[in-house]
Amino acid sequence: MTSIAFIGLGHMGGPMAGNLVKAGHGITAFDLAQASMDAAAETGVGIAASARQAVADAEIVVTMLPAGKHVLSVWADILPAVKPGTLMIDSSTIDVESARKAHGLAAEHGCEALDAPVSGGTGGARGATLTFMVGGSEDAFARGEPVLARMGRRIVHCGGPGNGQAAKICNNMILGISMIGVCEAFVLAEKLGLSHQALFDVAATSSGQCWSLTTYCPVPGPVPTSPANHDYRPGFASALMLKDLKLAQEAAQAVGAATPLGAAAAQLFGLHNAWGEGGSDFSAIVQLLRGRGSA
Repeated sequence: MTSIAFIGLGHMGGPMAGNLVKAGHGITAFDLAQASMDAAAETGVGIAASARQAVADAEIVVTMLPAGKHVLSVWADILPAVKPGTLMIDSSTIDVESARKAHGLAAEHGCEALDAPVSGGTGGARGATLTFMVGGSEDAFARGEPVLARMGRRIVHCGGPGNGQAAKICNNMILGISMIGVCEAFVLAEKLGLSHQALFDVAATSSGQCWSLTTYCPVPGPVPTSPANHDYRPGFASALMLKDLKLAQEAAQAVGAATPLGAAAAQLFGLHNAWGEGGSDFSAIVQLLRGRGSA
């Protein structure tokens, strides 16, 4: 099976690396946090003493890191240690410009690259049900798709370098806007004396139907698996939603796109985070609209 290096073993990266082990791949990994490496080792992931050591013999390198500056820094560090022809895959959610710079760094070292951010949260990472939005050449995608398929359920080639990140931030802008709309409707319904279940039963089978309502309902009751029924423990934290909405706004400004609802959503999630709710699930923004915290 393919020899894979995995850099970044946090809440997403750790389970993703573990799923590659389950699929029979040899995984050598590294993370700055010892606790993350210890947890990954328990799933059979091999641990290296450094990022460069992890990638030395890899055919494919996967990174899962917080932001564009981290991806560029790590890639600049490890690329001199990788073998020419190694496929570099970044599954972080970062800005499009940094993603395209990472592709350029890989090319300078004789490597192909994919930007392959994910949707599906920690549950999708654990269950190998993630959606990957992938940017890169057709040849690189053909090499990377079988590996990505071990960590996800749907793998979509979105075009050339950076287009995976473009798809991710556009998708999450839709998600942030739609969640606010659903939350506003439930808060209005409460004030009008309409029960959560009644609104859900109508909207879930009418023109108001959307993922934020039927899968991730932001109020307790109608969807038992949603974070609203579990004290808004995050499947996707508000801080991460704010990060993605900011990336969307940066991209919109760079290309001159009008995104007034995206801008409003970024402002509201900014308030939610400033209120100390960055660690709550993003659906907990319903509490901001009610004027109280998620607790």
